[in-house]
Amino acid sequence: MAAAPDAGTIWAPFPALERFMAAELEGVGVPPPDARVCAEVLIAADKRGIDSHGVARFKTIYYDRIKDGVQKPLTKFELVREGPATAVIDGHHGMGQVIAKKAMELCIAKARRYGLGMAAVRNSTHYGIAGYYALMAAEAGMIGVTGTNARPSVAPTFGVENMLGTNPLTFALPTDEEFPFMIDCATSLTQRGKIEVRARAGKPLPPGWVIDQQGRARTDSQAVLAELVKGTAALAPLGGIGEEGGGHKGYGYATVVEILSSALQGGGFMKMLLGFSGGKKVPYGLGHFFLAIDVEAFRPLEEFKKTAGDILRALRASRKAPGAQRIYTAGEKEHLAWLARKDKGAPINASLRREICAVRSELGLGDCGLPF
Repeated sequence: MAAAPDAGTIWAPFPALERFMAAELEGVGVPPPDARVCAEVLIAADKRGIDSHGVARFKTIYYDRIKDGVQKPLTKFELVREGPATAVIDGHHGMGQVIAKKAMELCIAKARRYGLGMAAVRNSTHYGIAGYYALMAAEAGMIGVTGTNARPSVAPTFGVENMLGTNPLTFALPTDEEFPFMIDCATSLTQRGKIEVRARAGKPLPPGWVIDQQGRARTDSQAVLAELVKGTAALAPLGGIGEEGGGHKGYGYATVVEILSSALQGGGFMKMLLGFSGGKKVPYGLGHFFLAIDVEAFRPLEEFKKTAGDILRALRASRKAPGAQRIYTAGEKEHLAWLARKDKGAPINASLRREICAVRSELGLGDCGLPF
């Protein structure tokens, strides 16, 4: 579940934050329908308690990149190759959320007809929380899978150089419960967004999240953000440094995502995604993949959902460790975060408020209904 907000945090209504993000994107040239899609994906993160990928990133990952000319506000979605159940898409450095939503819609349509649909995307940009697109499939009665590569920040096991992205590998599937099963997490021990959240709050990092080029732990969150860009620090893969905690497993899965996000579509990978060339900012050229599997092609949907729900309920009812209050299943904490936040909104700390106010002033947007 999301961390408790810091003192001085203001809770802002979701509709107002969504309106603001759509308006600021329109202000830098994103067409209104596309701006609404991007804002919808971003606010979905805040609603689920994933504060590292919501409104906190509106400026640095989208607004600033459009202004810097490394991301295009107008999205060209080009089908460069298509089969009955497959597609290769070129996003031409447009808005990642727009590209990704259309890609998963295409996969769902193909799965309705052929049992499954898969799309590989090249030349895209940051698409927000991967879970949004996997959930699209789950809500359509399908199994959804997606992954994306990202600018290098993760060192391979026994290495110290940032080679791989945080590369989430995300699954969602329908159940007979109030919420679907969904696992949406990076293949690294942590990711930039969580470091950004700690840096905003002036909090250090736990030892073991980040290492320097001598393999030593780095805990200064502000400094680490700069060092990741310079390549003088790297994140540890899921499982941690070395093999004792299973770091080689996270490294392996990150590599799977890197390959599926580049090799199928002929896109960029690893150091090609740094966002710099010859000292100048350039488009990131990220790759994604999407898969929708129609449950009805295997078994009646309601029977599948019942079995899935039975599995999750059995896990939560199993014997707890001494002192543990409860056992969770993937997607449950995000559902609980939504129940806790739906009437109060998202937590906005002082640093983020300053960014929002500065952009509102720059674009002449007014308060957009926000309480500050």
